[in-house]
Amino acid sequence: MFQDRYTLAFKLYPYARSKDQDRDTAARHKVVVVGGGPVGLATALDLGRQGVPVLVLDDHEGIGMGSRAICFSKRCLEIATRYGAGAPMLDKGVVWNLGKVFHDDRQIFEFNLLPEQGHRNPAFINLQQPYFEKFIYEQIEAEIAKGAPIEVRGKNRVDAIETHEDHCRLEVMTPEGAYAIEAEWVVGCDGASSPLRAMMALDFDGRAFEDSFLIADIRMKNESFPTERWFWFEPYFKSGASTLLHKQPDDVWRVDFQIGWDVDRAEEMKEENIRARLDAMLGADVEYDIVWSSIYTFQCRRMNNFRHGRVVFAGDAAHQVSPFGARGANSGLQDVDNLGWKLGMVITGAAPESLLDSYDEERVYGADENILNSTRSTDFITPKSKVSHTFRNAVLALAEHHEFARPLVNSGRLSVPCTYDGLSLNGADDLSGAPEKSRVGSVCPDAPLGDGYLLDHLGDRFVLLAIGTTVPDQMMVDGIAIETLCVSGDDEATRVLRERYLGAAPAGVYLVRPDQHVAARWAAFDEKSVVQALRQACGKV
Repeated sequence: MFQDRYTLAFKLYPYARSKDQDRDTAARHKVVVVGGGPVGLATALDLGRQGVPVLVLDDHEGIGMGSRAICFSKRCLEIATRYGAGAPMLDKGVVWNLGKVFHDDRQIFEFNLLPEQGHRNPAFINLQQPYFEKFIYEQIEAEIAKGAPIEVRGKNRVDAIETHEDHCRLEVMTPEGAYAIEAEWVVGCDGASSPLRAMMALDFDGRAFEDSFLIADIRMKNESFPTERWFWFEPYFKSGASTLLHKQPDDVWRVDFQIGWDVDRAEEMKEENIRARLDAMLGADVEYDIVWSSIYTFQCRRMNNFRHGRVVFAGDAAHQVSPFGARGANSGLQDVDNLGWKLGMVITGAAPESLLDSYDEERVYGADENILNSTRSTDFITPKSKVSHTFRNAVLALAEHHEFARPLVNSGRLSVPCTYDGLSLNGADDLSGAPEKSRVGSVCPDAPLGDGYLLDHLGDRFVLLAIGTTVPDQMMVDGIAIETLCVSGDDEATRVLRERYLGAAPAGVYLVRPDQHVAARWAAFDEKSVVQALRQACGKV
């Protein structure tokens, strides 16, 4: 690993002795998050913004070296924007919508992930994970300054857990020794190797793929490559069976080489051998610095259940996919988005504890979708037999000249939000003629509204969205407030919104969950129907 010229690491929460270490009895906390990566920090931010006391225990003191995850999706940015952390990510990140696919030295086709206008956020940004975590943590500090009950403890490693019916007991190790705390709820966000999951002897089943990929993050000034995703099958420069190129901030570029399963890792990681691959691709006269490198293999797997009593798992601790499609960190943020409002409602008594079972239901559904797409991508990129290799290349040859074949080319189906079709929290879908993409269970598509965007007005609470019709100013159901948002007019200012939510329908009413998923929709307001849908979305039916 080469870190001489460019080390991206932030010591954000250095170790400090806490009052809990001086207590004779274990302190009881409302929520303890184990792990301070992007998913753990985002979980703390989500809960803290609701006023739920939350403690993060991380065995590090901040953000480590290397860029790791780099592709953050539109949905991930929408979640970060709702948390208040989206703007600096967009400012720092490299925005891209266009991707190109090559075979040997020929461009097969290109694709645009966000061809339509009227969205606040782009399809993707490239941003090194340490920056992403830094911006989340800075928003945590801003929320703490406003009174949010969030605490982050660095160099606090969880070494043991005891689970009980109404709480957990955690043994924590620090540079000054061990101490114990209790937690009413524990959220495990401690990564794919998850020590917490191992302590509880929980399953993590799936499929391992026999191939190796060499990652090199290089710093160079090169105008030859635009800000796009470029993927080569069997590249002409012969540096690997496939190659992926992405631009990152700070003049850093991510290059992934597929190098095969039976390789000598120590030999491949020698700087001269990494440079030989890069020189063949870039040209021997191109100057660059290697700033981070690694060899990885990958698996597609998940836990059978994400909730185990008072312990809930999220992110890589719960599920793992290949890097193709940028589904790791992005799906982890969607876990947080799903879990945060549900756990908050359970803790405040607004919903029964059984609502958390729907986290397991919906996010296992999402994980299975990601694993399916990730597995298909991997099988196409890394054919396992001569026959499958021949078929793959025949598809590429067709795709170069025939548009119908291009959807069959799979260089990584890129992350999109999961639609929870047919799951238990979904209410009625009674809006005839409405678009499929805003159906019940889906994430609300963004659209221009006034001086901003629709999603600015949704999230963190239940909202009744009325388009071309009227609803009460506010509703209260079982102590849960439903805010209302009425959109009127059929002029150009509301055209995009009406297209995305009404389609051929003249008017419509949507019940939107706190995570901006559609809970139910109707042609007109009916109080009884809204009450029923709200109760169903809160796990009360």
